[in-house]
Amino acid sequence: MKYALINPHWSFEGSTYFGCPEPHFPLELLCAQQALRKAGHEVILIDAFMESLNPDQVRKRLAGFDEDYLVIPSAPSYLFWRCPQPELRVPRQWFSALERKSTRVVIGPHGSATPKATLAKTGADVVLRGEPDQTLPMLAHAPWETIDGCCWRDAGGTIHMGQGLGVTDMRSMGALDYSNYPVELHSHKHHIFPGNGADHLRRGAEMEFARGCPYSCTFCNKTLFRNKFRERELSAVVEEMDQLIARGVDYIYFIDEIFGVGKNVRTLLEEIAKRPVSIGFQSRIDLWNEETLDLLGRAHCVSFECGVESVTEEGRDELNKNCKLTTDRIGDLLIYARKRIPWVQANLIKTDKDDAELVRQWQAKLKSHGVWVSEPVPMFPFPGSPLYVETFGMAPDESAWERAHAFYLKLFADKGYSDIQDQAPVPLEELENEARPCAS
Repeated sequence: MKYALINPHWSFEGSTYFGCPEPHFPLELLCAQQALRKAGHEVILIDAFMESLNPDQVRKRLAGFDEDYLVIPSAPSYLFWRCPQPELRVPRQWFSALERKSTRVVIGPHGSATPKATLAKTGADVVLRGEPDQTLPMLAHAPWETIDGCCWRDAGGTIHMGQGLGVTDMRSMGALDYSNYPVELHSHKHHIFPGNGADHLRRGAEMEFARGCPYSCTFCNKTLFRNKFRERELSAVVEEMDQLIARGVDYIYFIDEIFGVGKNVRTLLEEIAKRPVSIGFQSRIDLWNEETLDLLGRAHCVSFECGVESVTEEGRDELNKNCKLTTDRIGDLLIYARKRIPWVQANLIKTDKDDAELVRQWQAKLKSHGVWVSEPVPMFPFPGSPLYVETFGMAPDESAWERAHAFYLKLFADKGYSDIQDQAPVPLEELENEARPCAS
């Protein structure tokens, strides 16, 4: 069978999206490509975002390929499945504009939470819930009702709801193949800012060492995909890293839900320390101590982003952080890290338990030592997250995105959004019904 994997050209005007708007490696499609080829299928992967292609240009690339399955994600990258844009405008527009006769498959966080709504909004024929890397090949040979997370619309329009979620065996994932991918176009270095001590770096890339997280923070949107913690084989990660370094990459951002968990992290960092490459990632400061922070410095870590969330133990408990450190110890470790890492960031979330003056004092102390501390940011109750259930007292239904979006707009319209968001977001129904052309 033939599969066309398309990363559309994303745009986020009017959205509450607060992920990075730059192109990133579509690791979900690269992982799927590996699994599909291993299963004997023919694959074409086109990254319209990285290559700045419009649907007409992608159609020309697909001419003569005659794929059986056309696959488009509902969010721009595995890195941002945890905080996706609520609207499905872009995948809907691209399925329509490509005008293919193949079976249309949508993957991503939206279908994992609300499969029926995702089918209706995008015009897709199939939704794969959970991680699709190893379930996509099964569409070609297995009865769809036997595929974990497979939901589909039959020829008569009836929607069939499969059970479970796709979960990838990370130990079987070898080094991803970048031989036919435009690595050299990826100049963006994720979470590197002018003047943060890493301006000399030339070319960025994204990798994953592990998926999932053993914690269950209230606000985190990872329950319906990439939930269970799993490491990749260290040898495969090192091989993939060396392949990227050979293509001119000198900065790698690990997209792991939480970098620092797992028995092989230290060995990986020791391997990185031997190579001409710098790294960045998201983590929790309570996973590190002075010894391992020293190792991060030797491994050329230049961007260390930590979710602190609250400056009080009570606030962190409310968010189910399961953090055993005191606020003073957290601050001391962040300051210690900053002496070894050019950019150390502590993220805060708006909670009722945090006094504004206490937040200001803690920010001032950390900033005086060179640690960047965010302003407390509002939480979006993503469908599928514990926060959604806590907020609305129900599991996500097919109106979940509209409900969450309206709640978010009402709650923060007067209080202000994050400084990395559009400050005038559009209601979801209006945003999804916009007829603006596909970005190019």
